[in-house]
Amino acid sequence: MISVVIPVRNGAPHLRRCLSSIKANLTPADRVEIVVVDNGSSDESAEIARGSGARVISLPDLKVGACRNAGAAAAGGGILAFIDADNEIAPGWLQTCVRAFQEQQLGAAGYLYRTPDDATWVQRIYDTLRARTTERRDVEWLAAGNLAVRRTVFEQIGGFDEQLEACEDVQLCQAVRQAGYRVVSEPGMDSVHHGDPATLAALFFGELWRGRDNLRVSLRGPWTLRTVPSMLMPVAGLGCLALVALGIVAWPWLGGTPAIVGLAGLLTIATLKALVMIARGPLTSPGQWAQGFLVAATYETARALSLISTATHRTRLRLARHA
Repeated sequence: MISVVIPVRNGAPHLRRCLSSIKANLTPADRVEIVVVDNGSSDESAEIARGSGARVISLPDLKVGACRNAGAAAAGGGILAFIDADNEIAPGWLQTCVRAFQEQQLGAAGYLYRTPDDATWVQRIYDTLRARTTERRDVEWLAAGNLAVRRTVFEQIGGFDEQLEACEDVQLCQAVRQAGYRVVSEPGMDSVHHGDPATLAALFFGELWRGRDNLRVSLRGPWTLRTVPSMLMPVAGLGCLALVALGIVAWPWLGGTPAIVGLAGLLTIATLKALVMIARGPLTSPGQWAQGFLVAATYETARALSLISTATHRTRLRLARHA
C-alpha cells in the first residue's frame, strides 16, 4: 500500500487540486491511503481533505518536517509518498512509483518540479534552476513535495530532521544514501508545483528563509561537486555585501574602493549563476538573459543574507504578501 502524506496550512485551493490529481491517478487495483496533516489552518483545508476521503491529523505550529513525520507515523503503507498541497501529480505517478520500488535497493524516488503552464516570467526563469533529465538516474537529493520513500528505510534513518526550518528533504536524501540505498529521479513521477515564487520579492523572501538551513545541511556532508559551490557562493556573497556596506559607511576615509570591489563580486556571482541558467534553460534572447540575471541576482543576494537572517517560513509568507 502507498500512503500519501500531505502537509497543509491555509492551502485550500491548492489542496483541492492536489487531491484531485491523486484521485485521477487511482485505478481499482491501487491500494492508496491519504493522510493530510493540517498545520493549524484557518481556512477550509481540513474540510476539503475530509470531503475527499482523506484522514486528517490536526497538528498546529509544527515545522514541516515534524508534520511529515507525524503523517508517516499514522500511515500504514510500505511506501510513503510525500506530496505537498501545492503540487499536482501527473497521470501515472502512482503506478510508476509502485514499479520503481520493486527494486529492493531503492530508498527514495521522485522527480524535480515543473512550473505551471500559466507561470509568470519569474517562475519560468526560476524553473531553469532545476536540472531535469528525461532518463531515470541516481541523484543526490529530491524535493520533499514530490518524493516517495520506502517505509523501512524512512524508519531506519529516523525520518525528517524536525529541527530544520527548510532543506529537510536534502538531509533526508543524504541519510538515505549514507544508509546504502539509492535516490532516483523518476521522470514518470512528474508534478507541477504551483508554489513557485511568482515575483522577485517572493523569490527573495523564499531564499532568505531557505538559504540558512541549506548551508547547515550541506556542512554535514558528504561534500560533492554540487554541494561545495552551494556552500561557498552564499559565504562569498555575504562577504561582498559586507564590503559594500563598509564602503558606504567608511566612504570619507576609504573612498569607494571596498564598495566597488563588493559590487564587482556580487555581479560576478550573479553572472555565473545566470550563465548556468542560460545554458540549462535554454534562454535564447537578450530579454531572457536579462531576466535570468535578475532572478540569479535576487537568488544569490537572498542566499547570502540568509546566513545572518532569522526569517522563518511564516515570516517569509508575511513579507511576500506585503511586498
